[in-house]
Amino acid sequence: MSVEVESVSAASDGSAGSGGGVSVWSQVVTAAVHPVCWYEQDGTGADRAEWIDSGKAAEYIRFNHSGSVEEYKTHFPDYESYADDEEGHWYIPYCDPRYMTDDDERDFREIEDAYIADHDPVYVPAGESAPAPEVDGATLARAAWDSVTIPTATISYNPMYGGVGATFVGMDTWVWATGDTPKEVTVTATAGSTTATITATASMLTLQPDDGTATCTGFGIPWTEENDAKGTDCVIVFDRSSAHFKDSVTPVDVKVSYAITYTASDGASGSMDTHTTSTTTTIPVAEIQTIIVRPTDEP
Repeated sequence: MSVEVESVSAASDGSAGSGGGVSVWSQVVTAAVHPVCWYEQDGTGADRAEWIDSGKAAEYIRFNHSGSVEEYKTHFPDYESYADDEEGHWYIPYCDPRYMTDDDERDFREIEDAYIADHDPVYVPAGESAPAPEVDGATLARAAWDSVTIPTATISYNPMYGGVGATFVGMDTWVWATGDTPKEVTVTATAGSTTATITATASMLTLQPDDGTATCTGFGIPWTEENDAKGTDCVIVFDRSSAHFKDSVTPVDVKVSYAITYTASDGASGSMDTHTTSTTTTIPVAEIQTIIVRPTDEP
């Protein structure tokens, strides 16, 4: 299958509001996908005709299927015409649950029953091509999503004081998404005649600083004097300096969770498990020392 990926960045353009809406990251992937159901080569024309006419078909139907032999024959149209052909083959519908992805919650028996109901056996004379495999939309969508790697978030912050770029204990530290941090990802995959489109959307950064508290309901905006009056939707308040950490920087876990939906050209649609990217960055945190002077009555 061929997979194309585009994203809309969560990085702000500096204006009020969260997220900049700039498409900055893309990816093209070629990956393998195996259908859950396909046509499997069976016996020759001679083999199938002998099996049906010998009475074995009746025995098989009695133990495995409802219906009659005559009804069974309708699934092998003109089988008598191939009774002397020992080179051509019948291809029968076949399904295997091993090719369902781990997060595919569909019932395999329902998939199998639906496929077999819509796909009668097909006879292929010697030298002709076997039926092309068809990947259903749900399987294609899940395989396509599994084939791409979504960038983890990157952030910037303010205040950023001195050569180390330190913020301060007790102050609102503005945080915002930067670079290729996606807020929306669109994946388009094609395998044979089937196309699937997967859309993953996120609404905010999730921040977990050591020695601090984060409040984030969006992707933040860069601090400017103008924006300071409007406020931001993503801040951290650190309650201790970084002096006790290695390299004197405070670790901050950064996560983004994506809700995922898909549609496909065969009519399939649905949702997938939430996908979360995770990384850890560091921010140096300094402490402003204050000298307290006891007041006196002396002039």
